[in-house]
Amino acid sequence: MTPKHPHVTVHLTERDGNAFAILGRCRRAAEIAQLPEEEIERFLTEAMAGDYDHLVQTATRWFEIT
Repeated sequence: MTPKHPHVTVHLTERDGNAFAILGRCRRAAEIAQLPEEEIERFLTEAMAGDYDHLVQTATRWFEIT
């Protein structure tokens, strides 16, 4: 499955798996890729709408995860 923004790469392996750390890395990668702030906010809203598994699945649907 191709993520919504395949040009945005988020490095999650061998990193802190804390939900806040994941959100921060996703936000930073999106900012570096110059996604509009509205799109970043849509991601954050969707990612925080469920549990930890939902967060990880949302990140995978939106970005290239390594």
